[in-house]
Amino acid sequence: MSAAAPHAPRARTATHCPYCALQCATLLSAPGGTVTVEPDPAFPVNRGSLCQKGWTAAALLAAPDRLTTPLLRDPAGRLAPTDWNRALDHTAERLRALRAAHGPDAVAVLGGGGLTNEKAYLLGKFARLALGTSRIDYNGRFCMAAAAVAQRAAFGVDRGLPFPVTDLAAAEVVLLAGANPAETMPPLMRHLERPDLIVIDPRRTRTAATAALHLRPVPGTDLALALGLLHLAVSEGMLDKTYVAERTTGFDETWARAGAWWPERVESVTGVPAAELRAAVRMLAGASRAYVLTGRGAEQHSKGSDTVAAFANLALALGLPGRPGRGFGTLTGQGNGQGGREMGQKADQLPGYRSLEDPADRAHIAAVWGVAPHALPGPGPGAHELLDSIGSPGGPRALLVAGCNPLVSAPDSGRVAERLAALELLVVADFVPSETAMAADVVLPVTQWAEEEGTLTSLEGRVLRRRRLLDPPAGVLPDLEVLRELAVRLGEPAGRYPADPRTVFEEIREATRGAPADYSGIDYARLDAGEALYWPCPEGGGGTPRLFLDRFAHPDGRARFAPVEHREAAERPDRDHPLYATTGRILAHYQSGAQTRRVEELLRAAPEPFVLVHPDTAARAGLADGQSARVVSARGGALVRVRCDPGLRTDTVFVPFHFPAAGRANLFTHAALDPRSGMPEFKVCAVRLEAAPCPRP
Repeated sequence: MSAAAPHAPRARTATHCPYCALQCATLLSAPGGTVTVEPDPAFPVNRGSLCQKGWTAAALLAAPDRLTTPLLRDPAGRLAPTDWNRALDHTAERLRALRAAHGPDAVAVLGGGGLTNEKAYLLGKFARLALGTSRIDYNGRFCMAAAAVAQRAAFGVDRGLPFPVTDLAAAEVVLLAGANPAETMPPLMRHLERPDLIVIDPRRTRTAATAALHLRPVPGTDLALALGLLHLAVSEGMLDKTYVAERTTGFDETWARAGAWWPERVESVTGVPAAELRAAVRMLAGASRAYVLTGRGAEQHSKGSDTVAAFANLALALGLPGRPGRGFGTLTGQGNGQGGREMGQKADQLPGYRSLEDPADRAHIAAVWGVAPHALPGPGPGAHELLDSIGSPGGPRALLVAGCNPLVSAPDSGRVAERLAALELLVVADFVPSETAMAADVVLPVTQWAEEEGTLTSLEGRVLRRRRLLDPPAGVLPDLEVLRELAVRLGEPAGRYPADPRTVFEEIREATRGAPADYSGIDYARLDAGEALYWPCPEGGGGTPRLFLDRFAHPDGRARFAPVEHREAAERPDRDHPLYATTGRILAHYQSGAQTRRVEELLRAAPEPFVLVHPDTAARAGLADGQSARVVSARGGALVRVRCDPGLRTDTVFVPFHFPAAGRANLFTHAALDPRSGMPEFKVCAVRLEAAPCPRP
């Protein structure tokens, strides 16, 4: 076991931002040993721009509390420094003992949507072979799961944007359902300057402020709104009958459901005036180049898959998907949220979107891995079910966490904390002491973005190279080497777990060959030569920047309408909890905040948890701007600072989810799950506001 081979820092390295799925191109240098970040003007996605997080990304490399030595919890309950051999030996010994006593599903793995393709791939392989467990999922279950299910059902394949981001710049109209890219991925707004925007969001976000039309539904009613838009498209003569007949199936059954959602009924449920619904449909149908895009606001619901399907139905009715200059897509959030779910760390998928339940897919992957097909476990539970089953009969007794922070990011996080505390072994691989890492029994310090090689796949399905600028600190190992060392200690052959990312990628090419997400024609040499390669990219091909131009990915080549019906959120306001609460991201922070809260400039911009609330709503609760308060649901409450915002509905409050401890928004969120995707209902629950002691940053 050895650290990554030392090398002199490169004078200048072309790579990509460590944060969101836009994967903005950056140029790194380290004059005098201090890393600087500049945007790469040649990359078409960010076109020489970065957001505040991208500009400050280098600060994370020098975080004062960077993890640089393994930690092992001692008999007194303290995390104490140890060496790598002892940390890995202890971990492997405990894993072997728990598996022997309780079976392979007594150990579980939770990955992350920020891991490179190589890490995500090897993590899935490690879980299924070295551990033999079916209990592996990733935090994308909290992010893209609903969109993935709906897109695969509608179009036969799940790629967030089946067209390049740059196509949006030529649009006339873009509908954004539950997306706020002005804060979550600001460089995308450069491609949305020309189109007229229709924004669907309960609050007046920075994106909504730029919109030609802003629809403000009651939280949890996006599905009813989408059904109403489809009703108007058909009833007012805007249905593209030729497209529907030639390129789709299932319209009649879908219309039988949507036909009951006339505009006035939709207005009574959603609060959106019928006149605004008509205006939205006419804008979309009247444009020669139009797109419908969904984001987390439409997806993070207990009916999230059906809601995305309903917006896909609207796009199909208007003849948008699979036509040049038109389309439907979903805005993937995490840095490798797209590649992360294609590489096999998702509970129900093998690499390339191969299915764990398809004998031919199992045989293909088993042959690449050198095992018999029956050696591969079947599908396991999604992330929330996995976490919630800890401590129950047959549930996991050990959990390995790589690249995520569920103590902050998972719904009903008070219960999640209880479940993690019930584990007999919690192992976390990370580069900063996240809240989950500090609760672990073993902490393994690993490399971060500018210290490693690999690939990621952006929200548009383009495979990109991550390149190393400098060596990691002494005592830090690459994730691939950690997985290999653990696998060897568990009795696996070392050659099955290569620690070189190029070697892993060559195996990915074979594992995905002929699959829906085919990477077999992509290699490091082509990427390093600057080729723009979008999957599917069979060997010898040039990739597929625009999907569905000739046919959809279903066997008959047709897209599928989905007959869906609106249903209420799992929880609605009542006398004790009279307000809707919704959660989301803000400009300065990213995901659970474990990274951005360590960047001084970003922390100054947003130092503490807060609640956005309409001034009248605050006054009714006896609160004023700047006062401290608690946002309380039936599950728990978060300690926050009041910020009055007239852009909120009077029945709704908004809390960002980036903050830890008593400020965790997920202390009050609801864990009701979408039955199709396992997506939790982050976007709506019932709460009340009450005065509280001053929150601490």
